[in-house]
Amino acid sequence: MPYHLRFGEADPLRIRFAISPLWETHSAVRVLARPAKQGYHLPWVRRIAAAARGLDLAPLQLLMPARGHNPDFLYPPPIGPAATFEDEIAAVRETDPAVALDEFERALAETPGAAGTVEGRRLLADPAGAVTRLADLLEAAWEALVAPDWPRLRALLEADVAYHSRRLAEGGLERLLGELHPAFDWAAESATLRVEYSGEHDRPLDGQGLVLLPSVFIWPDVVSGFDPPWQPTVAYPARGIGGLWAEPRDRTPEALGRLLGPVRADVLCALAEPMGTTALAHLLGRSASTVSAHLSVLRDAGLLTSRRYGHQVLYERTPLGMAVSQPGTD
Repeated sequence: MPYHLRFGEADPLRIRFAISPLWETHSAVRVLARPAKQGYHLPWVRRIAAAARGLDLAPLQLLMPARGHNPDFLYPPPIGPAATFEDEIAAVRETDPAVALDEFERALAETPGAAGTVEGRRLLADPAGAVTRLADLLEAAWEALVAPDWPRLRALLEADVAYHSRRLAEGGLERLLGELHPAFDWAAESATLRVEYSGEHDRPLDGQGLVLLPSVFIWPDVVSGFDPPWQPTVAYPARGIGGLWAEPRDRTPEALGRLLGPVRADVLCALAEPMGTTALAHLLGRSASTVSAHLSVLRDAGLLTSRRYGHQVLYERTPLGMAVSQPGTD
């Protein structure tokens, strides 16, 4: 059954994009429990396997039914456009135990027998203690599984926001919502965003607007359905996930390396999506100063362009840069 998010007069003015490290952490834990969802992320799954074995993720995964309600307080809509993990996990720790208990009961009811397991009974018997334990688990998962790759993940998510912000400017809200994901269907006559998703949910936005949340680990799904008091939110797979875990040499044509030099060619080919110097340096395993120097040369040669996004400068390939970096140039 679809979800229906109904816009009022003020809601289109209150649409915002956001990025959430807490959301990515929660979704990464879910990926580990769903082999069928690993797909593009198999290189990451293999690389972090040892770290994942050192974590007891079962309490979190018990609250992640394949279909139905997940506790919103564990991965709420982001509190700002680019909140830190520390800010987000602090909000989780402040959850009212009565709210947590209600969320536990709803989530456990989605999986037959879950409430009667040892962990299920423990969650229900001591919701205050459970909030602390789950927050500790999320923090450990962040540090072991996600934080080491966060510059790379953040770069992809910021590139998605930059791309869709341009599409909004070029074509307006109807084009934006129509392009974000095949599961989205914008009905202009009723000002309603219809999202194909398991379950049924109908929510007037009531002037709160809508948070659009690109996500790496949510692929291939979309997620919505947050209940009040949370701001209405739709999470969708970010663009460019297919090349996220590819190493530079997996995508750099040999002939281009001979032409530009191997490092400069790697820099050019790594910019499949707009990216800042720090994230690109992390992706390539190079110093920021080295990458910055190569970016300047490539920009001066007309292969890259740059623009400011927030507090950083994003680089992206020009049409000429795209043409010379394609695999067919090898």
